[in-house]
Amino acid sequence: MNRQAKFKTPRRGPAKKALNNQKDPVGVYCRVRPLGAEEEECCIEVISSSTIQLHTPEGFKVNRNGEFKETQYTFKKVFGVSVSQMELFEHVAKPLVDDLIHGKNGLLFTYGVTGSGKTFTMTGTPGQGGLLPRSLDMIFNSIGPYQAKRYVFKTDDKNGMDIQCEVDALLERQRRDNNLIIPKTPSSRQKTDPDIADMIKSEEATKGDGVDEDGSYSVFVSYIEIYNNYIYDLLEETQEDAIKPKWNGGGTPVRQNTEFIPPQSKILREDQNHNMYVAGCMEVEVKSAEEAFQVFWRGQKKRKVANTRLNRESSRSHSVFIIKLAQAPLDADGDNVLQDKNQVSVGQLCLVDLAGSERTGRTGAEGTRIREAGNINQSLLNLRTCIEILRENQMCGTNRMVPYRDSKVTHLFKNYFDGEGKVRMVVCVNPKADDYEETLLVMRFAEMTQEVEVARPVDRPICGFTPGRRHRNQAFKEELSRKLEECGGPTDRDVSSARGCLSLPPLPSSEVTDAHDDITLPRLIEALQDRQRIRRMLMQDYSESATKLKSVLQKVDSNLVSNENFIHEQNGKLAEKDRVIQDNKVEIERLEKRARMQEHKIDILQKTTKIYEDDKRSLQQELETREQRLQRELSEKRRMENRMHGVVSDTQHKWEKECERRVNAVQLEMQNKLWVKDEKFKQLKAIVAEGKTPGRPDPPPRQTQPQPKRPSREERQRDEPQHQHQPQPAKRSASPSPISTTTPVRPLHRRSHSAGGGKWVDHKPPSNLDLGTVLQPVIPNAIQVSHPSEKALSKCDRYVLTHQEVASDGEIQTKLIKGEVMKTRGGGQAVQFTDIETLRQELTTAVGRKRKSSEGAPRNGGETDGAWTDVETRCSVALENRAGSNMGPGYEHHGITKRRKP
Repeated sequence: MNRQAKFKTPRRGPAKKALNNQKDPVGVYCRVRPLGAEEEECCIEVISSSTIQLHTPEGFKVNRNGEFKETQYTFKKVFGVSVSQMELFEHVAKPLVDDLIHGKNGLLFTYGVTGSGKTFTMTGTPGQGGLLPRSLDMIFNSIGPYQAKRYVFKTDDKNGMDIQCEVDALLERQRRDNNLIIPKTPSSRQKTDPDIADMIKSEEATKGDGVDEDGSYSVFVSYIEIYNNYIYDLLEETQEDAIKPKWNGGGTPVRQNTEFIPPQSKILREDQNHNMYVAGCMEVEVKSAEEAFQVFWRGQKKRKVANTRLNRESSRSHSVFIIKLAQAPLDADGDNVLQDKNQVSVGQLCLVDLAGSERTGRTGAEGTRIREAGNINQSLLNLRTCIEILRENQMCGTNRMVPYRDSKVTHLFKNYFDGEGKVRMVVCVNPKADDYEETLLVMRFAEMTQEVEVARPVDRPICGFTPGRRHRNQAFKEELSRKLEECGGPTDRDVSSARGCLSLPPLPSSEVTDAHDDITLPRLIEALQDRQRIRRMLMQDYSESATKLKSVLQKVDSNLVSNENFIHEQNGKLAEKDRVIQDNKVEIERLEKRARMQEHKIDILQKTTKIYEDDKRSLQQELETREQRLQRELSEKRRMENRMHGVVSDTQHKWEKECERRVNAVQLEMQNKLWVKDEKFKQLKAIVAEGKTPGRPDPPPRQTQPQPKRPSREERQRDEPQHQHQPQPAKRSASPSPISTTTPVRPLHRRSHSAGGGKWVDHKPPSNLDLGTVLQPVIPNAIQVSHPSEKALSKCDRYVLTHQEVASDGEIQTKLIKGEVMKTRGGGQAVQFTDIETLRQELTTAVGRKRKSSEGAPRNGGETDGAWTDVETRCSVALENRAGSNMGPGYEHHGITKRRKP
């Protein structure tokens, strides 16, 4: 034999569970606790029967911008502060008890912050019993007449249930009664604990419907707590206190380091159906609601509680009260329980009172309390994580592993979330403002839990016995007892004896007085013969009836066989249909999964399309913006082109006029030179003639062509435009002759208007730029100011403003805006503008640079042609705007070079 295979545990296949695709969401209910004091601030408002609203308390701001935020949460049903325990039980726990009676599992747990009323909701107080005592009362009210005797059902310590016959159950009862050391659990007739007396009023008793009368029931309860992620049995008599050290006989601690010795923790195991259970947990069989609640209260006293700042008796552990209802059908006679373990059905209802989540800063916990609070919060956090992953797997089609094993709470109840029964949660909230933050987290967890769906439990199979067996058996026993009492016979005589007693005649008196009495014996013999004859007739009737009954039974058997064949055939067809349905369900699941994947892809594509559309819209807007910018640039370019064409045409027209003026000026200058040379020639000729013939009379003048007359200054001014004035400096003679008698008179240079005889106010703004040119306007006898003032204007009678602006060609032009200062009637000063002069810089377009006459004068003293191109002439540009002209400061004027007189 292989040694390794000897100790290897064989792999057990998965349990065969009935497939059920119908799912129900987790039922989440909300219960609002009344405020402890009326002056406390309330942060919860019940809007409707299914909606509550959370108000942010004063001093607590949720958003960064400081605004108060109000949130609403929806539940399956909301119970206000005035709801009764009975109404809460009718809506929450009664459906779970009905399912338990029909062999289905259920899980109900309370969740909330410390001090929110979870224990009151689950346990209650005398006169106001909670969900747990009302559930026990409903169970026993429903199955009371159909309970099996004690120890007929027996646990097998593997989360299963064995069944015993009446004899074995009787022996078990006797053995346990003899070995029982502790007193029995008090019944309802004995004195009960005053803390749990009268938990439920008689008028509030409920009863379930649809109880199988042909079944036998038995209730088992167990009570455990999960403390610091360890499982302890509260019903064990040897349970050690986790907060007290062990003491030996001498009165000293066993351990010298005074460490606390925790009790023995239970472990979780998995049964053959892959359901989790607590191994070694004590399960007590109870026969009444009072007995079951006494067992619960006995374990409740051992539960870990502590006094904190928020709650006087705060639960430091999660308590789980498990109710198991075992049921089995009666046999064909309806008298005893069917001795078949496979026909035993066990339903389980778990009532869980979770410990409240809390913050150590608010509770003021220290030492052990901090460790307890940390373990409580960690287990609740793991519960939230499992719920969140379950929701994600169901909504998104993922297959993430749910971390049930991270906490004992989730590991114990993982079968319920996998489809072993209904799951319901009662969220208890405290409306006071101090619990707002914790209540907000509880609301978010409850909202997430409602989105988790749990598979609906399937109905248990029905046995093939005829219904109504218990009622027929009971009616038969009652009729038999009645007839036996009528005939006066013993109650344990069989039916045939009872029938014979009713049919046979009575025997005569058999007292014999004489040995030769011939009357009594023949009479007794005759009576016996009659009874024998009647007995033969009864036997014959019995045989005939038996034959008839046998024939009827044979017919029934044949019909039954045919029906069984038909049923077998229909079962085969049904199995085939089931396989088809199963294949269709598998295909539907595959298609649904594919549909979810496609929907997920569609969502991704829609998001991508939206992103692309947004990008396209932004690009289109950018393109339109650039097109508009391009259109503006094109229109600006066209305007600039038109403007430049205008400037070019104006410049061309100006230079044409300038060229024409220069040509005329050169012609006039040449005529003047020619006239001067002629005059000199005449003088020289006269001198020569006088030297050769002295005393000779003057010859008559020679007839020559008339010399061109030199135009006067007034004529030249009339020829020029009215709005331009071009003063020219007089031209110096290149070589003055001492013998010259007639020298051309040099005209006086015309002075600028800015050089008048009056006193000026020279207003130059500080923003003006120094152009650095040769010629600058000089105004003598002037007061220079950057801002005109009344004091300066009162001392002067003339005013000039120097204004600079950029011309169309990019050069800076200067305007001298002139005016006269006049006194007003009120004693002030006013300025009346009368003239504008514009000064500009221009680059002359001469062919070559000509030097001044002083630089390049010939040795013989002759006059050169470039005398007019000296620095003064080339740089002088001026424009005069006379008073009364149509031109204003906005017009653009170009100065021209000054001309010199011949």
